[in-house]
Amino acid sequence: MTEYDLVIRGGEVTDGSGAEPRTGDVALKDGKIAQIGRVSGTGTEEIDAAGCLVTPGFVDLHTHFDGQALWENRLTPSSQHGVTTAVAGNCGIGFAPCRPEDHETLIKFMEGVEDIPEAVMAEGLPWNWESFADYMNAIEQRSLDIDLGVQVPHSPLRIYTMGKRGVDREPSTQADRAQMRALVAGAVRAGAMGVSTSRAHVHCARDGSRAPSVGSADAELLALAAGLRDAGGGVFQLITEFTAPAEQEFAVMRAIARTSGRPLSFTFTQSASAADRWKSTLVMMAEARREGLDIRGQIFPRPVGVLLGLDLSFNPFSRRASYQKIHDLPLAEKVRIMRNPEFRARLLAEPDIPENLPLMNLVLERWAELYALGDPPRYFPDPRDAAGARADRAGVPLADFLYDLLLTQDGHAVLYLPIANFAGNSRNAIASMMRDTNTVLGLGDGGAHYGLICDASFPTTLLTDWVRDAQVDHRLSVGRAIQMLTSEPAAAIGLSDRGRLAPGMLADVNVIDMAALRLGTPKVRRDLPGGGRRLIQEAQGYRVTIKRGAVTYRNGVATEALPGGLLRGAVRAAA
Repeated sequence: MTEYDLVIRGGEVTDGSGAEPRTGDVALKDGKIAQIGRVSGTGTEEIDAAGCLVTPGFVDLHTHFDGQALWENRLTPSSQHGVTTAVAGNCGIGFAPCRPEDHETLIKFMEGVEDIPEAVMAEGLPWNWESFADYMNAIEQRSLDIDLGVQVPHSPLRIYTMGKRGVDREPSTQADRAQMRALVAGAVRAGAMGVSTSRAHVHCARDGSRAPSVGSADAELLALAAGLRDAGGGVFQLITEFTAPAEQEFAVMRAIARTSGRPLSFTFTQSASAADRWKSTLVMMAEARREGLDIRGQIFPRPVGVLLGLDLSFNPFSRRASYQKIHDLPLAEKVRIMRNPEFRARLLAEPDIPENLPLMNLVLERWAELYALGDPPRYFPDPRDAAGARADRAGVPLADFLYDLLLTQDGHAVLYLPIANFAGNSRNAIASMMRDTNTVLGLGDGGAHYGLICDASFPTTLLTDWVRDAQVDHRLSVGRAIQMLTSEPAAAIGLSDRGRLAPGMLADVNVIDMAALRLGTPKVRRDLPGGGRRLIQEAQGYRVTIKRGAVTYRNGVATEALPGGLLRGAVRAAA
């Protein structure tokens, strides 16, 4: 008679505490870890993990699976990279609370801010909710391959409370703020992980109108924070205004943390325009910690970049009239037209059509800084390989060089523009941010930016670029890297039942062949509702991923198991 459901034999067990790997076995039973070390009993299934890392499932605190969790069961690409728990509802954008008459408005902002096609959401969202509690109930009816927690997003909350005044970003009244406070508290009591907002001016709908949360008065943000205090739980997440002084933004975060008495995290990267500003932010976080304020920067282990191409949301010629006429054509037809000399000459001679989208303008005005991403992808490219430098060496105009580059690989070429964590000594900056005790890994953005960004693969980057293949000066130990992917983000969101391999903990486990670990280049698939397009980035080397004791992936291929679902609030480990 078997004693366990599953036994993982002879792997290099890395338990998530920061300790280095030790050879041993891991036994799982009834969705929990039953025993670690030398396991004498047998399992219904046994996995030979010799030569592989055995780790807790990874945790990503920053995703946008708010919609994807409602139209499909697998939260890829995150779940393809060892993630077994994710948190959505970041950046103040989402789908609840929402009255029926505001469905199109929320879709409009999600399309602009998070690059999810309107047609995908119009077909994929069931809209069987109004309140945030109703929205969580809708997710709870779903079977998923990972656990998903959701935060209350500020922009929908503002629209729900203020109607058109909220959309138009008018100042909230005291009564508006009291209602928002009560809604936050009620949602957290019902199981929301917290509340989120965005202060970033680049967060806009396609027509250029800014997200409702952007520019909200401090008093309104403090009302949201007070809602967390009233509920006695939850976290506060925000994205700052990158162009504002760091001290000014941090002062707002201090006030929020004081008011809520709860943890706060924010998007924290090295700025291209102020390459050393991150240093002062680290100092301010340390000072806040000494004052008893739990403020953490969410960081990313490689440059944050956008991807451009003929089959993606944007490319360098997206603002030209001739290209806009062929934008929606199938790729092969588009390539055929662009290879026509007359079309090429006409497009290259055209001026750009002005756009109201700040992010699009930022991206499309930096042609010289574009790189061919390559396969395997190079996220820390040599500046000598930038398009501007290559065009100069070739003695051709930059526009002509980029036009030809886009047509390589039959139009499948992907161009890469690093927009953060890529200034000067960026590896040193990222290394310093990762080693700081007041930061936490995140920012995978899974479920969003379907045709612009594909960063949910960051766990694979961490394990390859910063552990296995790193130079000595930048190398992370295996134990530290796994801790950063597991127990640290779990603790930051109040989840003490996962992120560690220990008896009684949730049986979320990865078995990883580090020698074979390899990140593929992002590729386009048209498998969203209505045939919508998205970027998927697969990896080799993930032998097995286990969620609640059930194998969800074998060698990168999904099984039929869907043991995940809605995660309601902070969870404490069983005694």
